[in-house]
Amino acid sequence: MIHPTMNRRNLGYYLLLNIFVSACVTSAILFWYDRNYRAVTQSAVRQVSAGEVLPTANLQTDIPVKISSVVGAGTLNAEIAVVKFEGEGQLNLAGWQLKDENGNTFTFPQLTLYQNGAVQVHTASGTDTVIDLYWGLSDPVWQAGEDAKLFDSQGNLHAVYPVP
Repeated sequence: MIHPTMNRRNLGYYLLLNIFVSACVTSAILFWYDRNYRAVTQSAVRQVSAGEVLPTANLQTDIPVKISSVVGAGTLNAEIAVVKFEGEGQLNLAGWQLKDENGNTFTFPQLTLYQNGAVQVHTASGTDTVIDLYWGLSDPVWQAGEDAKLFDSQGNLHAVYPVP
């Protein structure tokens, strides 16, 4: 039964207002989630124009290591780059570097990745563990559209990941 002071017209306005508010809240939550926490598992597809030199021209493929995702680009406390070793045995990352296109460089400490092992590199400050390393910066590094690059300790390029 409808409350005596609420007629059908007011009920219709109330329902429309409720739908509008629900849609706005849902959209805001999805936007925030997408911006901060959606894990990207596939590299973006690039359109290559005639004559463009791809950044992977000097890519070394002898070691099966990759940047599997960059999450939260542009948001300091959400930014994470994930480096994964897909080979057999182990890979010592000591002295390897993760770089962006603006010259920001993270140098890996003594760390060994085992088969299918991964490490997350957080842009913000924190305490390093075997699966989480912290860059210790006060500003975000990654920007959509740029390439994250992984170099070994001799400066050889091993992985390129287009930041979504």
